[in-house]
Amino acid sequence: MGTSGSRSDYLGALNPAQQEAATYGERRDGAALNAGPLLVIAGAGTGKTMTLAHRVAHLVVEGVDTRRILLLTFTRRAALAMTRRVESILRQALADRVSGELPAGILPWSGTFHSVGNRLLRRFAHNLGLDPGFSVLDRGDAADLMDVVRHELGLSKKSRRFPKKDTCLALYSRCVNAQEPLPETLQHAYPWCSDWEDELRSLFRHYVERKQETQALDYDDLLLYWRYLVDDEEFAAEIGSWFDHILVDEYQDTNLLQATILAALKPDGRGMTVVGDDAQSIYSFRAAEVENILGFPARYSPPARVVTLEQNYRSTQAILDSANILIADSERQYRKSLQSQTAAGAKPRYVTVEDGDAEAEFVVESVLAAREEGLELKRQAVLFRGSHHSDRLEIELVRRNIPYIKYGGLKFLEAAHVKDVLAIMKWAENPKNEVAAFRVLKLLPGMGPRNAHRCFRHLAAAGFHVDALRSFRAPAAARPEWQGFCGLLETLAAAEFDDHGWHGQLALVRHWYRPQLERLYDAIETREADIEQLEQIAGRYPTRERFLTELTLDPPSAAGDLAGDPLLDEDYLVLSTVHSAKGQEWEAVYVLNVTDGNFPSEFATGKPKLIEEERRLLYVAMTRAKQSLTLVAPLRFHVTQQARDGDRHVYGARSRFVTESLLGTFKQCWHGRSESGSQKAAAVSGRQLDVAARMREMWG
Repeated sequence: MGTSGSRSDYLGALNPAQQEAATYGERRDGAALNAGPLLVIAGAGTGKTMTLAHRVAHLVVEGVDTRRILLLTFTRRAALAMTRRVESILRQALADRVSGELPAGILPWSGTFHSVGNRLLRRFAHNLGLDPGFSVLDRGDAADLMDVVRHELGLSKKSRRFPKKDTCLALYSRCVNAQEPLPETLQHAYPWCSDWEDELRSLFRHYVERKQETQALDYDDLLLYWRYLVDDEEFAAEIGSWFDHILVDEYQDTNLLQATILAALKPDGRGMTVVGDDAQSIYSFRAAEVENILGFPARYSPPARVVTLEQNYRSTQAILDSANILIADSERQYRKSLQSQTAAGAKPRYVTVEDGDAEAEFVVESVLAAREEGLELKRQAVLFRGSHHSDRLEIELVRRNIPYIKYGGLKFLEAAHVKDVLAIMKWAENPKNEVAAFRVLKLLPGMGPRNAHRCFRHLAAAGFHVDALRSFRAPAAARPEWQGFCGLLETLAAAEFDDHGWHGQLALVRHWYRPQLERLYDAIETREADIEQLEQIAGRYPTRERFLTELTLDPPSAAGDLAGDPLLDEDYLVLSTVHSAKGQEWEAVYVLNVTDGNFPSEFATGKPKLIEEERRLLYVAMTRAKQSLTLVAPLRFHVTQQARDGDRHVYGARSRFVTESLLGTFKQCWHGRSESGSQKAAAVSGRQLDVAARMREMWG
């Protein structure tokens, strides 16, 4: 499409639909590119990220100032990947105008909803009654604070079991993100908690008050405060005027709160581009609302432009044929038919197995057979609806000494020793952070919950000046270390540090923490390596506040994700829930337990809306496969809580999503459990009986 360095070259890799999405809009009177609202429906594997990156690059090429572009994603990694791709495209597009490297921070307003919300709230803190140095609580800290309040209100001592802290936080979070009254949330999502409505209302009110007292915000607050900020037309107009274009990735995963914020920033939709796929909306349990994307065009007058991407660059056509038939039965959707760029490929398999043991055996044998044919283990994945569905498979993998990684496990920042170190930094950043203070104080010998509470009250009475800790009478066991501890906090809390900047603070913390680490935990070498890794991560952030906030909002995954020993083989099988697998792809994919009760889940069968989401969940699982797809359906499931040699079981029904038309696109197979020679059932004769005809004759 021209010689190297020409402006059109950077669009040459896009197909016509992608080009239409990337270049939508027009220039008038020499001004930068102007565009109305745009919805890009990007089917699975259709190059969504490439299209969005090219659109951002095209805006810049057409004269839009990068500082006036707001790019919102759902993970920090996605934002960084998008920024890198935009920079690469721009280097090509502007090769004849720019020499050398592009300036750093080319997209200063690129990030997650929560990270951008954090930046805005600190900028407008005084307008919102916030301290600009407020702390951000991660989910674990928020649950702990909820538990403190729960205990103070006497709810943990009720004669009937009151919901635990994680349930309370999930309930609170759903009310906030779905903008749904408490009675409605209880009725629809937590009916077993309905008897506690008054107590929960009181708990949530006191939880909010406690956060305000300590100048701490949880994840939900970052969106809620942002929403309240733009509810004011003056502030909404001011923030909206900062950006000529707002682009949103994975729009199908937005909740009502996020959609409301976006609508307030650009009420007429001018410059608004959202990209997503309604067929991959699978996070309603996080309050994601599929209606946001389904109703997007009609929100504006004239309606938003809709561009549909159907050219798939991932899977074979045989796999896509099955996926197309599955999703075609969805009641409300943007109709599309994915078409493959690759060869037709072999039919996917629908394998019926005897039970869970046979399922595990079949998957392991298939995975090993593929490995013998040259397909590495890590290019194969086993997906499942619920984390516990892989239990038997994991046992079989261990028995056969096959290394694996399981997504959805313990995260790096959930490790106790890492949380300890971060808590010290968080308390220094905000002395009012009660959750961090309690965790840090309890690291010291003899400093139990009661003494920690007494110490925190002492600090509060002194106006939260850290140097007041020296006058606190610590318990006897803690006194030998008390003055050194106070000195550490005073150094960390000081406005100025040293010539090395804030990064040197982590070395001081690590030095002080080492004796506590040895006293409290085992496997010291591994834990110290984690803390060293934390120091390396810190080097990427210009300020301590950014470091603590970004890690809280989007924590990295590390060895904690690994199942078993952290030192794995160079090759390993991937196990993952479908929810965790979204956005990933593998050469071969095996989907476990494709039966009614699992797909769809038995907990979703009472509501048509949830059943449709379960269909989309299976669709996401199927479209992760590039060359080989296998759905596994056990015939029977053994009842739990029976004797080891018990054989009580129930029979699984074929998933209602696996219709005859869908089944016709699969190669159907049967796999029974392997048995020793003495146990094998041998056929006595090849003669067949037409029992079906005799049964029909019974009824004339």
